[in-house]
Amino acid sequence: MTRRARLRSLAKINLDLRVLHRNPDGFHEMRTVFHTISLSDLLEVEYVASRRTEIDIEDSAQIPDNLVVRAARLALDALRMNARVQFRLTKRIPMGGGLGGGSSNAGAVLLALPVLAGRILPLETLLELAAGLGSDVPFFLQGGAAVGIGRGTEIYPLADLAEESLLLVAPGVHVSTGPAYQTLNRGSSPGAWMRSIQNFQSYVSELERAGSAVTASPISVNDFESSVFSQYPQLRRIRAKLSALGGGARMTGSGSAIFGLFSSDEKRRSAEKRLTADRTFRNSRFLNASLVRRSAYQQLWRRQLKEHITAADDSWPPRSRYAKRP
Repeated sequence: MTRRARLRSLAKINLDLRVLHRNPDGFHEMRTVFHTISLSDLLEVEYVASRRTEIDIEDSAQIPDNLVVRAARLALDALRMNARVQFRLTKRIPMGGGLGGGSSNAGAVLLALPVLAGRILPLETLLELAAGLGSDVPFFLQGGAAVGIGRGTEIYPLADLAEESLLLVAPGVHVSTGPAYQTLNRGSSPGAWMRSIQNFQSYVSELERAGSAVTASPISVNDFESSVFSQYPQLRRIRAKLSALGGGARMTGSGSAIFGLFSSDEKRRSAEKRLTADRTFRNSRFLNASLVRRSAYQQLWRRQLKEHITAADDSWPPRSRYAKRP
């Protein structure tokens, strides 16, 4: 029997991002606040139980070593199952922009495949698999607003924020993450780390007090901006012009996408209208989106998998209706 699902795989932004120092394992210690947004890829899945595993993907962007395939293989290994799985991926999230499209695709596979297979993998197991795939992947197993520490794989959910509007600018510049880290040239002074951590804690406190990313944005930081903007001065100009029209603007991740936060759709539309005629944005794409709360994110997943889950079951991650109950 073939089981199918049609999945929206949501993007993310980093509302705040601090890079502290490089650890002995070569990865940098980070503090960040992730938030899911309504911009999404489309991932269609067909699952058939089989004697041997075959995983194929039809990918509109033709991404080499696609995380979708790697996530599917990890999930099937964890489930101790073989299957034929066919994916069709339609990319809508700009690549190389710091919006987490590939990580979101991988997270979508980890959430959906156990349900289609009729098995259960606890969240702790899924988080472990996700961390092995990439720094942002564990976040997409829960969505909403969350603090990420370490490499970003250690996730602490925050209370839901207002679902405020945002205007994304994709400038068509691909920023390589490795050189962006190297250019930061983080030192080994514990005093500098502590100041950065204290400032981050102040931002998170204000975010939770206000329940609004727009309100907290004046004290937000993205440490990558200084190094990336020195390489790509047009990104600095884009952020400055967005910031002048909204409640706050930042680069997400290590770039190159820039987002502007707005307290209403009307203000976002007004800003877009003014910026469209500006020569600074002549090679950029404008994308409209909004913040997506964790509660809305999980409701979206239950709707996407409703054919395959028990309607009355509100557990997370969603439980397959084909799974044997203890």
